Amino acid sequence: MSYHNPFTPPRKSATFDDHTLAEIRRAAATGIYDIRGAGTKRKVPHFDDLLFLGASISRYPLEGYREKCDTTVTLGTRFAKKPITLRTPITIAGMSFGALSGNAKEALGRGATIAGTSTTTGDGGMTDEERGHSQTLVYQYLPSRYGMNPKDLRRADAIEVVVGQGAKPGGGGMLLGQKISDRVANMRNLPKGIDQRSACRHPDWTGPDDLEIKILELREITDWEKPIYIKVGGARPYYDTALAVKAGADVVVLDGMQGGTAATQDVFIENVGMPTLACIRPAVQALQDLGMHRKVQLIVSGGIRSGADVAKALALGADAVAIGTAALVALGDNDPHWEEEYQKLGTTAGAYDDWHEGKDPAGITTQDPELAARLDPVAAGRRLANYLKVMTLEAQTIARACGKNHLHNLEPEDLVALTMEAAAMAQVPLAGTNWFPGKGSF
Repeated sequence: MSYHNPFTPPRKSATFDDHTLAEIRRAAATGIYDIRGAGTKRKVPHFDDLLFLGASISRYPLEGYREKCDTTVTLGTRFAKKPITLRTPITIAGMSFGALSGNAKEALGRGATIAGTSTTTGDGGMTDEERGHSQTLVYQYLPSRYGMNPKDLRRADAIEVVVGQGAKPGGGGMLLGQKISDRVANMRNLPKGIDQRSACRHPDWTGPDDLEIKILELREITDWEKPIYIKVGGARPYYDTALAVKAGADVVVLDGMQGGTAATQDVFIENVGMPTLACIRPAVQALQDLGMHRKVQLIVSGGIRSGADVAKALALGADAVAIGTAALVALGDNDPHWEEEYQKLGTTAGAYDDWHEGKDPAGITTQDPELAARLDPVAAGRRLANYLKVMTLEAQTIARACGKNHLHNLEPEDLVALTMEAAAMAQVPLAGTNWFPGKGSF
């Protein structure tokens, strides 16, 4: 005879939790895997697990109202004739026209220009609105080659060769048919309304030696003017960074698994790649071992949300960061203002990640003309500029508190970790000790 203890509530499995059970039932009912956008939703060690050590007797702080703390960064100083200088080290990551509406792309350009930073095209080519409203525009060169042409390479201020993305290192892109409008189809040379899947690797090279040749081709096309970035997903950051440098990159962009995507398999987003925090120090070590730290610039992306995150990434050795999801939120994505419509889609503001369906009530991740018209690119651009300004000021505030007169003067010595995992990944001491895993004895 079974007996249920009335004083103990039913106990659910930690392994087979409600989400896991729902996914099993969905897979069994449909026979297809789940596709979604955004980044990982699982909790991984992140910048919240680090703290700064402000100045006291052993260090002296800088006075915010009188003493300067520089935030400028120059990218592409290694080989490019025309490196780019930004007023803030916070850049806008690549997000395509197709994944985003035309108004959203224009807003990103407007906001980045006001803030004195760069934005990036993403897959599918360059729109005239984006080029017209972006003072500094990085052109992404992806395996798909959608929309790629030499004219736009020359119109750009820098070129980013995308080898991998943090949400799906080793995987290609997706843009489902409902977002392939007439204009998107024309730019990508695709049939309207048909699902588009980008290749997971470049069609004309297979390794670092071929990448060197490709970089030289791009330099010749652009008369050696444009900085050449290489973007990799966070998987093997030491070797990928070293090989990118040896192939001739001016800048390495390193994207951790908290980085978002327009659409890919959920199993990819949650189970492939490494946390951003785990990627930075190996990449920096590779640059240092090659004598190229600060000579080849490192841009870190994937889950950057605040000025504190920016300061921590720079303290660990990055030169700049890139934001994607946070920039969309600043524009108005997942805004509770549209909660009633999110509810009709079966979700809620803050959880909406079905960007591939093209039904975004905020008018950002859609090609529906009526929905896209809801986003005022001028007002949204101002919101983004405000957000970038606040992030920059927050990073400055922390730097001054640590006695630094430039954000790049922040260093690992200014940080401690709250958890063993973060201490090991960031290679900074566990708070209250001078030790981190792998260093040796306390």
